[in-house]
Amino acid sequence: MKLVLTAIALAALLSLSPNSHMSLSTAAVAQQQQPTVPDAPTPQAPKPLASDVNGPITPGQGAGNTTSGPTSSSNPPAQQPAPTSQAPSPSQVPTNQGKDQVQTAPPETPAAGEGVESVTKLVVRVNFVEVPVTVKDSKGKLVAGLTYRDFKVFENETREPIAFFTTDSFPLSIAFVIDQSLTSDVMTKVNNSLGAIQGALTPYDEVAVFTYNNGAQNRSGGFTGAQSARVPFVLSMAKSAGEEMLVPINDGPMAGCNVRQNGNCVDPNIQPGRSAGGSTFMTIPKEIHTLNDAILAAAKELSTRPKGRRRIIYVISDGKEYGSKATYKEVLRYLETNKIAVYGTLVGDSARWGEGYVSRVHLPFSMYDNILARYILATGGEPDAERGLDGIEKSYARIAEEARNQYTLGYYSHQPVIDGKFRKIEVRLERTGMEVVAKQGYYPSAEDMR
Repeated sequence: MKLVLTAIALAALLSLSPNSHMSLSTAAVAQQQQPTVPDAPTPQAPKPLASDVNGPITPGQGAGNTTSGPTSSSNPPAQQPAPTSQAPSPSQVPTNQGKDQVQTAPPETPAAGEGVESVTKLVVRVNFVEVPVTVKDSKGKLVAGLTYRDFKVFENETREPIAFFTTDSFPLSIAFVIDQSLTSDVMTKVNNSLGAIQGALTPYDEVAVFTYNNGAQNRSGGFTGAQSARVPFVLSMAKSAGEEMLVPINDGPMAGCNVRQNGNCVDPNIQPGRSAGGSTFMTIPKEIHTLNDAILAAAKELSTRPKGRRRIIYVISDGKEYGSKATYKEVLRYLETNKIAVYGTLVGDSARWGEGYVSRVHLPFSMYDNILARYILATGGEPDAERGLDGIEKSYARIAEEARNQYTLGYYSHQPVIDGKFRKIEVRLERTGMEVVAKQGYYPSAEDMR
C-alpha cells in the first residue's frame, strides 16, 4: 500500500511544469545569497584650516598639523573665513630721503594668500645711457685689457654706477660724407683713395654715401652691405673734378672779367655789373660749403638703423662751412640725441699741423675754416689727417679699427626721464698716462627708456 502511495506522489510531482519549478528554486537561492545594502553616506564638508597655520601649504603635508575626522551629516558645512587684505600704508613704504642713500628697510611682504589683493605693480621708467669709450696711450695706440673697475662715469658732476660693460665689437653703420668743393689737386687724392674704403670694413658692416658741394646728395639711396658689389659703383659716383681756386682781383684795371666770349664773361661768377660790381670794382663771390646740411642728411638716414649697431658719420673734408640752412647747434643736438659719432679725415689746408687750433678763432661774417673738428670733439669721434694719398687710405683703416674696438659702458641716469635738457658726461680713468675719448654729453630720448 505504501508503494502505491509513493508512486502516486512522484507522478504528481512530474506533472508540474519545469518553468515553475526552476523559478521557485532560483528565487529561493537569490534570496539566500543577496546581502543587505545600507544607505549611502551623506557628503561631508571639508574641515576649515586651523587659525594658527603659518607659511604656505606644503604638498603632501597640508598647511599644518591638523587632525581630521568624520563629521556628522547633520552638522551644516563650515564656512572658511575670507582672507583679509592689508595694503601697506604710505608710512610703511621705505623711501630714500637722499639720492645717494642706500635702502636699509626690507620691502613690504604680503601674507600668504594676499599677494593678488595687496601687492601693486609699480613701473619706473629710467634712462639707459650707452657710452662708447676709446683709450689710447701716450703714443696714440689703443689700450686693451681694462675692466669696469678702471672707469668712472659722471653725469652732471654726479657719479653713476656702471650697470653695463663690454669689450665686444659692434657692427658698424657708417655714412660717408665726401666734400666735392675741394680744390682739384686735393680732390684727385680723395678720388684715388676711395677704393680703400671697402677693405677697412667687414661683411657685418653697412655703408651709405653722401656728397655735398652746394647742397647734400644721397648717392647710395640708403644703406647697403659693406662688402657688396654695389659699393664700388656708389663710390665712383662720389668722385668729382674739384674746383679751381684762383686768386680773384677785385680792384684796379685788372679787376672784372679779362676773358670774354661774345661780349660776355666766360666765368659768370666774375661777370661785371649787378652783384659782381662794375668795370672798376668786383665783389668776390663767396664760397659755398654746406657741411652742416650734409651731416644732417646723413644723421637722418642713420637714425633709422636698429639698436645694437654703432652709428658713425665719416666725413672726408677740409671742414669749411658756409651756406647751410641748418645751424651747427641744431645738427649737433640731433647727433647727440640719436647717439651718432662723427669721425673725419681732414684734407687740404685743415690737414696742416696746428690748423685745428687756429681754426677755433672764428672771424665774424666769414666762413668757418674747420667746423668738422668741433663735431668730432663733441660726439666722441676721432680725427685723422691727410698726409698724402697713402695717409688718406691708412686713415680709413685706423678710424674703422678704433670705432670697432671700444669699451662700451652703460648706466642708468638719475635725472628725470625726459626733460629736454643737455646732460654732460665725463669718463675718468684710474690709470695715468692715458687718453680717454668719449662723447661730451647727450639729450635724452624715448628710445633710451627702459
